[in-house]
Amino acid sequence: MIKTVVGIDGMMCGMCEAHINEAVWKAFQVKKVSSSHRKGEAVILSEEAPDPEKLRDVIAQTGYTPRGISSEPYEKKGLFGIR
Repeated sequence: MIKTVVGIDGMMCGMCEAHINEAVWKAFQVKKVSSSHRKGEAVILSEEAPDPEKLRDVIAQTGYTPRGISSEPYEKKGLFGIR
């Protein structure tokens, strides 16, 4: 599993988060996507890292500005993060 974090400028509310989430769901095969206007980012969990250029384009088409994109391996932790 891969965790991808995308910085996003311009999100102001929950509806902004929903627009980003929906666009990512439609464009990529993801397990989970969660956006936060407070943090200014979206976190995507998927089997393979999404193509950064396509991800930038998808977010830009929603009217928001993508910033940095980083991907790293992700391991789900046990109950309460204890292993």
